[in-house]
Amino acid sequence: QVQLVESGGGLVQAGGSLRLSCAASGRTFNSYVMGWFRRAPGKEREFVAAINWSGSGERYGDSVQGRFTISMDNAKNMVYLQMNSLKPEDTAVYYCAARFVLQDFRYWGQGTQVTVSS
Repeated sequence: QVQLVESGGGLVQAGGSLRLSCAASGRTFNSYVMGWFRRAPGKEREFVAAINWSGSGERYGDSVQGRFTISMDNAKNMVYLQMNSLKPEDTAVYYCAARFVLQDFRYWGQGTQVTVSS
């Protein structure tokens, strides 16, 4: 059973930084893609970033490009999201997700709240 557990959310002032972590367990994740999504109140879920389990193939949503960085620690089965220059519009619940190559994201964490104050 795949488990994804996020941590690291919190309250931060605009312009500040946070690092989210996602602990993955339950299987071997070779050939998986790991991603971060977010959902703000009253809005649809938004793609934030994704990376191949190998650590290659980073890609980002337009709204976070240049400010957020996704990374892997394969030895620890960890995925990270470094968020810099945070804006109030980044306020959302952030979810870690996983998918096998060529499939949709089907494994999701419980989410961690990020609140950016102005």
